[in-house]
Amino acid sequence: MKISVGIVGLPNVGKSTLFNALTAQSVDAANYPFCTIDPSVGIVKVPDPRLDALTQLSVSAKTVPAAVEFVDIAGLVKGASEGQGLGNQFLSHIREVDAIGHVVRIFEDDNILHVSNRIDPVEDIEVINLELVLADLQVVTKRLGSVERDVKAGLKEAKHEQAGLTKIKAALEAGQAARTVTLLEDEEKEVKKLTLLTTKKMMYILNAKSGGKNLDEMNDERWTRLVEFLKSSGSEYVLVDASTESDVRSMSAEDRAAMLADLDVRGGINDVILGGYRLLDLITYFTTGADETRAWTIARNSTAPVAGTAIHTDFYDKFIRAEVVFWQDLIDSGGYAKAREKGLVRTEGKEYIVKDGDVIEFKI
Repeated sequence: MKISVGIVGLPNVGKSTLFNALTAQSVDAANYPFCTIDPSVGIVKVPDPRLDALTQLSVSAKTVPAAVEFVDIAGLVKGASEGQGLGNQFLSHIREVDAIGHVVRIFEDDNILHVSNRIDPVEDIEVINLELVLADLQVVTKRLGSVERDVKAGLKEAKHEQAGLTKIKAALEAGQAARTVTLLEDEEKEVKKLTLLTTKKMMYILNAKSGGKNLDEMNDERWTRLVEFLKSSGSEYVLVDASTESDVRSMSAEDRAAMLADLDVRGGINDVILGGYRLLDLITYFTTGADETRAWTIARNSTAPVAGTAIHTDFYDKFIRAEVVFWQDLIDSGGYAKAREKGLVRTEGKEYIVKDGDVIEFKI
């Protein structure tokens, strides 16, 4: 299951630096706006100690982790929805991702420019969110005008779409994201085709700087306002020091951990990766054996046949049953043979809802 998270934000908040830390790819992170024009894409493995434990148990020849695709999208500015700062091009890149990681700068540094010449996280958030809302409002208004003809022709799908878009337009005009609107199932099905920007789930990535003037450490009122905004909006957020994480990325895992501990770096890259996973409400199941131990990404509440399609689409139609054991039970038992003796390996049918951490062998 391919999943992608677009990294967005104002220029010079640390987007490309974060991307470097995530992927270790060489992306220009120069200290000026719009240094990133074409989006860079990096595939990042999801950290999961369960996978390593299962690999050791099975003595697998190969280990394949779950992965998240991160897309570094150039900085948006006020007026992006009207084309300012190459805004239309950048907004189209956001439209292609599954979720949004919104980088917000929470440190002061006179040596790093800010497009507003001042650090105010809530104001920065409002600028980006408003541009996304305005871009969607343009799309929705235009679509409502064209769908009217199909409604008059009596097309049922068009009526559902019109009803859904009318609700969303009211929210957008009030400055609210489309994802805040509750739609009927048929309405949601039709509206989804437009891939509106504000229907995508968003995670805020608060970028601090080790040894810098961080708003939270300064007990600044701007930090208080930010926390109030995050809580009142029920937003997912993580804390990261993108610059330091990028600097230590080439070190060994052991040296990197020691350096980050010495610098007392809060949060971390793994929090960003796992945050993207949580944002999309995904879970992991495993397959394991001598040849390979692999983590598979699926949507939460997937049935066994649906989960099997992560391996191959044929698994859905050809599914007979699944042998399932929880990963920790398998580890504690020392392998399948003992787990079966203990009755920990279950046979499940088509209605079984796969759980995070299941180890599954599909029978087709």
